[in-house]
Amino acid sequence: MNRPSRESSASRLMARGWRLGALVALMLSWGASVAATVPAASGPALDAFARKAMHTFATPGMAVTVVQGETIATHAYGVRKLGAAAKVDAHTIFPIGSNTKAFTTAALAILVDQGKLHWDDRVVDKLPGFRMYDAYASSEMTVTDLLVHRSGLGLGEGDLMIFPTTDRTRAELVHDIRYLKPAHSFRADYDYDNVLYVVAGQLVEAVSGQRWEDFVQQRILDPLQMHDTQTSIDAHAGDQVSLHAKNTTPVRGVGRQAVLTTVMTGNVFAAAGALQVSAADMGRWLRLQLDGGQLDRDRRIFSVAAAQMLWTPQTLIPVAAAPSAIALARPQFDAYALGFEVQDYRGHRIITHLGGVLGGYSAVVIIPEKRAAFAIMVNAEDAGTLFAMREHLLDALLGLSSPDWIAGYKKVFDGINARAVATLKAQGATSHPERGPSLPLSGYAGVYRDPWYGTATISQAGGDKAGLTISLDRSPGLHGPLEHVQYDTFRTHWAMPDVEDAYVTFALKPDGGIERMTMKAVSPIADFSWDYQDLRFTPVSAAK
Repeated sequence: MNRPSRESSASRLMARGWRLGALVALMLSWGASVAATVPAASGPALDAFARKAMHTFATPGMAVTVVQGETIATHAYGVRKLGAAAKVDAHTIFPIGSNTKAFTTAALAILVDQGKLHWDDRVVDKLPGFRMYDAYASSEMTVTDLLVHRSGLGLGEGDLMIFPTTDRTRAELVHDIRYLKPAHSFRADYDYDNVLYVVAGQLVEAVSGQRWEDFVQQRILDPLQMHDTQTSIDAHAGDQVSLHAKNTTPVRGVGRQAVLTTVMTGNVFAAAGALQVSAADMGRWLRLQLDGGQLDRDRRIFSVAAAQMLWTPQTLIPVAAAPSAIALARPQFDAYALGFEVQDYRGHRIITHLGGVLGGYSAVVIIPEKRAAFAIMVNAEDAGTLFAMREHLLDALLGLSSPDWIAGYKKVFDGINARAVATLKAQGATSHPERGPSLPLSGYAGVYRDPWYGTATISQAGGDKAGLTISLDRSPGLHGPLEHVQYDTFRTHWAMPDVEDAYVTFALKPDGGIERMTMKAVSPIADFSWDYQDLRFTPVSAAK
């Protein structure tokens, strides 16, 4: 069954990042006016643009790396943490989210070069115990299939197994993927996922005998002298950003910028999005990409054939309409390769990817025809700053004139957020809290199980007059009181701050017993990794 699309928010526009699958259609008119000047890729003009973008979107800090031929230039702006004096510099590390995926595909490419693996090997032959829900996909999924978002899983399906934290192991996740019911036929459609990149990391370990972290460190980071880079999202360094979001109102992206107290933690999702990288180190990585895997005169990280494979389109990505304010950036062609997207920008081929974690976004762009590349990293969920900078640098490196990208993205995101606020207000005005619930509160208490997620516990402590609480048992911190909304629908108030609340709805049997419990994000623009809608809980025992 296809999942209906929803209007995008700033975070959903990051869907090709860690929580970030496909650019969801904004479905607005398009066409754009173009300014008469060509922007600069360095110097005072770039600095002025960067500061204006950060001021417009209230971004605390940003680092930029620009590679042109043999030259690597880094630019640092703002502070590592709101309210603190420490400045961002070339060695400040930022989480890069799903831009980690290209390091995972490079690791697999090294194993292919060594003859230990082939791109068309069946995963089940290399990773015993791997299974998908569908028997055909289980038996036929290749290494390439793992990496190109055509598995049949829906957008972000299964992310709550690992997001924002979990008590699962990687082996448990690989096992539990078999319970994720596909949204499409195998190889039929594009839908971005993260969980299969966790499988890819386990494949690296199964073939090499080393954990993903150790293999990437020894075979990629150390040879490139990427000494700032951390392979764990939990690693702490002296020169490291704090993460921020506008999450002081019911709609994430509206309100004042604040330091996040809840961030993504754990090592389970490492191969999908755990790297933390500095601008200086990102320059070395981009140079390697431009040099086709060549490290120096006598050494290679991966072969020319591997470099070509990493950039070879595999899965077509539907191209949506774009708002008029940013229509010039709309590609005519878009496809997913191996940890990268291949698309056109104003008629020029680019290799690109987005990345995002709670509180931080990144973008990587490679322009092969110019032998140029750049990366942008921000320590907040400010897609406006990220995208305005991305388009500005693309125009500069390609020698193209620009519209006002900052004003354009501000208009787009202001509109998205305003519609989300209006939707929530309308929902509140039309709800009927006086209607229901159908059962005494004790009738909802119990343990419920979803096939892929595991258990959730609904409790009532303190007697008949006490309210209900909910716990998603495999996600430490996702617990808290349930508030009645209307009928048999409640809403969460998670104890863990900075996360999206959800509606919890119970369906009853004819005899009045609970048949199932479903969930849905409260915010109409919640990021897809809050994939509450994929959960189908059924009762397994009564609470005592």
